Amino acid sequence: MSENIFNQTSKNLKKKMRQEFADTMLEVGMKDENLVVLIGDISHFVLQPFAKACPNRFYNIGICEQTITNMAAGLSKVGFYPVIHTINPFIVERSFEQLKLDFGYQKLGINIITVGSAFDYGALGSTHHCYGDFALLKTIENMQIIYPASCEEFNTLFKQTYANGFPTFFRIPEAQHQMDLGNITFGKGVLVREGKNVTIIAIGPQLKTAIEAANMLAKDNISAEIIYLHTIRPFDKELVNKSINKTKKCIVIEEHGKYGGVFDDVLRESKDIMNVKYRSINIGDKFIHKYGTYKQHCERLGFTPENICDKIKKELL
Repeated sequence: MSENIFNQTSKNLKKKMRQEFADTMLEVGMKDENLVVLIGDISHFVLQPFAKACPNRFYNIGICEQTITNMAAGLSKVGFYPVIHTINPFIVERSFEQLKLDFGYQKLGINIITVGSAFDYGALGSTHHCYGDFALLKTIENMQIIYPASCEEFNTLFKQTYANGFPTFFRIPEAQHQMDLGNITFGKGVLVREGKNVTIIAIGPQLKTAIEAANMLAKDNISAEIIYLHTIRPFDKELVNKSINKTKKCIVIEEHGKYGGVFDDVLRESKDIMNVKYRSINIGDKFIHKYGTYKQHCERLGFTPENICDKIKKELL
C-alpha cells in the first residue's frame, strides 16, 4: 500500500458502525427480498427505516437469544438469508449450543451481527464483555468470522458474504481505525505498510494504535510492516507468512483473550518458518473487574502505541 493511501482517513469517519449496519440492511434488503432481520430488543431505533420498508422481514423477538437463533435456522432452511443481531456475549455465549447444532451441524447459513465488541461496554462490566468469541466460534464447522472496524469494511464484507450459505459472524466495534484501506476482499488481509524489521499484525480498531506505534518506531530507524486482518476465519496464511518470513519478528495486537485468538492462528500457520520471535498484546486470561471507558480499558490492558513500541524494542529486536 502506498504512503499516500496509508495516510488517508475513512470517508465515513463521523458515521457510527451501528448506523452503518442499519443502512446496509436497508440497502441490501430493498434489493433482496430474502433478507430477514431479527433483533434482541436492541438497535430497533436505527433499524426503523428497514422495518418500515420491509415490514414483513423485521422482527424484534426481545431478550430471547436462543429463540432468535432457532427461528433464524427455520428461516435459513426455507431459503431466507437471516440476520440476527444483539450484544456480543448474549448471542455467542448464551446461544452457543443453538449456533453449534442449528448452523454448524446442520450446515445452514446465517449472519450473526453483534455490537459490544470485547470490552466496548466498558461501564457495564463483565456481563457485557466477550473476550473469547473467536475461540468459541472457531469450534463450529464452516463458521466464518469477520471483524470490520470501519463502515466501508462492514458494508463491503456483508455484501460479499451474506448469501453464501455459511454461518458468518460479524463483530462490530464501537471504535473505528479511521483508515481508508481501499479495496476490501473477504478472506484477504491488507498489507497496510511495508517494513523490514518487524511485523505488526493488527486486528479491529487496534490498527490505528499499530499505525501510531509504527510512526514512533520510524523515528528510531525501526521499519515496521503492518498487516491488518478484517477476516479472522478463513485466515490469510499467505500474507502473514510472507511478512513473517521476511522480518522474523512478529507482534499481534488484538482485543481478545489470551487463548484462541489471532495470535494462536499466527503461531499455528507459521510454525514451519524457522527462528521467529513472537509476542502478543491481548486481554489476557483474567476478567476485567474495573469499570471505565473503552479508552481507559485500552490503556490498562496495554493497547497503546507506547506499549507496542516498548515491547518490540525490549523483547523482539
